[in-house]
Amino acid sequence: MWSDFICTVLKIRKIHPVLLSLLSGVILSLAWPERGFPGLLFIGFLPLLLAEENLYQNREKTIKFSALIYSYPGFLLWNLLTTWWIVNSTFVGAALAIILNSLFMSIVFQAFHWTRKKLSGSPVGYLALISYWIALEYLHLNWDLNWPWLNLGNGFATWYKWVQWYEYTGTFGGTLWVLVGNIMVFLLIQKIKDQSSKIKVQKSNSQSITDQDPANSDGSGAIVRHGLRDTKTLVALCFIILWIIVPILLSRIMYETYHEKVHPVNFVVVQPNIDPYSEQYVLPPPEVIGKIMSLADPKLDSATNFLIAPESAIQESMWENDLSSFESIGLLRKALDRWPDLNILIGGSTFYQLPPGAPLPRWARKFTDSPNHYVAYNAAILINNHDSLQLYHKSKLTPGVEILPSFKGFKWLEKYAIDLGGTVGSLGMDSVRKVYSTVKTVGAAPAICYESIFGEFFAEFVRNGARMMIIITNDGWWGNTPGHRQHFSFAHLRAIETRRSIARSANTGISALIDQRGDAYQVTGYWNPAVIKGTLNANDRMTFYVRHGDYIARIFTWTGGILLLSAIGWSLRKRFSLKSKSS
Repeated sequence: MWSDFICTVLKIRKIHPVLLSLLSGVILSLAWPERGFPGLLFIGFLPLLLAEENLYQNREKTIKFSALIYSYPGFLLWNLLTTWWIVNSTFVGAALAIILNSLFMSIVFQAFHWTRKKLSGSPVGYLALISYWIALEYLHLNWDLNWPWLNLGNGFATWYKWVQWYEYTGTFGGTLWVLVGNIMVFLLIQKIKDQSSKIKVQKSNSQSITDQDPANSDGSGAIVRHGLRDTKTLVALCFIILWIIVPILLSRIMYETYHEKVHPVNFVVVQPNIDPYSEQYVLPPPEVIGKIMSLADPKLDSATNFLIAPESAIQESMWENDLSSFESIGLLRKALDRWPDLNILIGGSTFYQLPPGAPLPRWARKFTDSPNHYVAYNAAILINNHDSLQLYHKSKLTPGVEILPSFKGFKWLEKYAIDLGGTVGSLGMDSVRKVYSTVKTVGAAPAICYESIFGEFFAEFVRNGARMMIIITNDGWWGNTPGHRQHFSFAHLRAIETRRSIARSANTGISALIDQRGDAYQVTGYWNPAVIKGTLNANDRMTFYVRHGDYIARIFTWTGGILLLSAIGWSLRKRFSLKSKSS
């Protein structure tokens, strides 16, 4: 089997680099959640690495930026096949996300190729690929154009039983696992190819080999099998198999032996299924709250700790300067008359009027009829029998929808953003990951929609004392596409990284209760009003990942910076040396 696989690879390496690039795009797409097989990730970069090797061997004949040019079609295809569904919410936003993210990936591949050339093909060049790629993923978690959806570690979201060790590494452990696996497979194939070349030169009677193996007219199959019998090659092959298999086996052991400490918290989670395009921003507040409560009422009782409703459920244009006066809040408070120990968490759009003369954040907006300013928020509101309402403002905002890049020249993007009920443009953010003070239950924290993709960010809530996590989202923008299913699958990873149970409320598909191993229960269907009732266990243990965050990303980002500076230094040294010789 292995010899046949390697024979095939040795043949396809002669294909044009663009076709090899596209092949990588197809393999990576077939590996992606929510219906892909993540084992393909370990060979997804193999055709690209073969194409880069061809470019490296013919570097004197290739043009500048050849690695970028040839890798771009593959990365574009991967982005297109996995995130095309963004077009359902914004065509221009989808085009920009797909085109730009593909370009960023190709720039990383070009930087790897350039570094490898400057370091004379040293194996350190492949360390540069790992470092630069991880640096890009880390950047995508921390800048205005954040788009970590295709970070490689996310590829195991639906096969989360393979990656229970994310509680130590986060998703960057998965990215490292995948990249090293691809490079090792590639280097093994290169070693066998080199051995095959030597054998062909040494054996003058290669025709006899062909006669012994008529299935391979050029004798390549026999030569490859001879190469695979080499002791060093066999050791390398075994090491690759162990690199892939051992983490999966360890993960299965962790999954089977993980036992939650019993600390029950009771939830009622509502999925109201309000159309974000035709209903959400026009229905009167009593009708929206009435729909939520009509679903929740049959499930509520004196033991219920939390009633959860989705992101942006309240669209009453509520001003935080006097939040308790609004009708939606008053209607929800009536539930507390019957259930005084209940904590209600619901999403809404809120606004805050800045005092005259106050410093203006970059997301401040000016009133059209006065010189004063205000800030718009995507908020999660906790209502209970405490004197005041508790607010958390979404802080990882969706690029082009809720936040516009702060760089000059990007103001024009505003007209292409989704109209979220009149709050187009950059929203305000919180600087602290807040944990709610609750009535007769544990401290809990909300992650709003897009925030559930950011591992280290999500872990900050836990570091601040959250013993239970809640995700509220509105996935109806994308329609019944892989988008909402991929988004849901990422919650498995957040549960494993933090070992926190998660209650997830979506406006429409998918709501669920998720335990500390990542298993989901009472999963709702798409475009169906639903309510679920269940119990999850709270946890107060801090995982290694919660304590240390994305340490793998920081290590490799620094490593990438050192390698890039080394390559630049080596290039300058060589250039000055040539100038001095010519003079």
